[in-house]
Amino acid sequence: MENWRTRAACREEDPDLFFPIGSTGPALHQTEEAKAVCNACPVREECLRWALENNQDSGVWGGLAEDERRAFKRRDRRRAGQRA
Repeated sequence: MENWRTRAACREEDPDLFFPIGSTGPALHQTEEAKAVCNACPVREECLRWALENNQDSGVWGGLAEDERRAFKRRDRRRAGQRA
C-alpha cells in the first residue's frame, strides 16, 4: 500500500514552513504560504484525515492551521451528537 506522503506536495518543501512560530505578522504570512502548498496537493484530504485522527496539535496539515482543525473537530463532534 502506497503511503499518501510520497505523493504530498510538501515532500520537497522545508518542513519548518508548516510549523510557524507565533500567530501574528510573519507567522500569519508563513501559514498562508503553507496553505498555498496544501491547496495544490493531491493528497490534502488524506493529510487532514491523518492529522485529525492522530491529534496533531501544531502546524498546518491538510490546509488547516491548529485553530481551524480544533474548530473542525468541534463541529464534527456536534454533528455526531445530533445524529445520536
